[in-house]
Amino acid sequence: MLQEIETPLTPIERQASLGELAYASLKESIISGQFVPGSKLTVRSVAQALGVSTTPARDAIVRLTGQGALINVGPRTVVVPVLTVATLYEVTEIRLALEGLAAFEATAHIEAADVSFLEETQSRISAAMDKAQYQDVLRLNKAFHFRLYTASEMPRLLPLIESQWLRMGPSLNNLYPDFAIRRRGASNHQRAISGLKDRDPPTVRAAIENDLRDGCRRMSNLVLSQQSEAGTP
Repeated sequence: MLQEIETPLTPIERQASLGELAYASLKESIISGQFVPGSKLTVRSVAQALGVSTTPARDAIVRLTGQGALINVGPRTVVVPVLTVATLYEVTEIRLALEGLAAFEATAHIEAADVSFLEETQSRISAAMDKAQYQDVLRLNKAFHFRLYTASEMPRLLPLIESQWLRMGPSLNNLYPDFAIRRRGASNHQRAISGLKDRDPPTVRAAIENDLRDGCRRMSNLVLSQQSEAGTP
């Protein structure tokens, strides 16, 4: 029989702290590509934008810096890191493994409400593309992918996927307007939806993996082009 022992833990507040809420809000903005690479953020600017004091804003920035989503460039200033080709390839390989698995597993658990959400979201993505509202496209694209991945019923997998989106999200801005013209993402999403309706896990997984590979190819070309223009080897 196990003996119950006293622990040094104290009860926690049931309501989320401002620091936690600030972190969640800033994290969501980074993941969904609301900041472009190279964007500078200060504790004061984040605090003002979120309507909180500097303490929770600083806490959020410190946490996201520790996760590699932000980089310190001064005592009170951080920047959204610029993506390198090496990081792009590494993150893409990890995403293929994680997101491919999530898409595959989601197919067995997906519900009609989820499919309806994905169809509606894709329609909104297309409408935003037509209006060149690329920030909305990025936000909706994130909603599409994570609704699908949540259906996998693998809660431990989602934070791992999220951690890669923290590093990749801002650079997704570089895909537009080219992606809007060619509609690569739209066709991949439609194939995923069709596979979900047919309960066809390999098709759904292939559609999501193609989506990631298309993005990687386009982004690597852009990064290499930018390095060439800057004279970076």
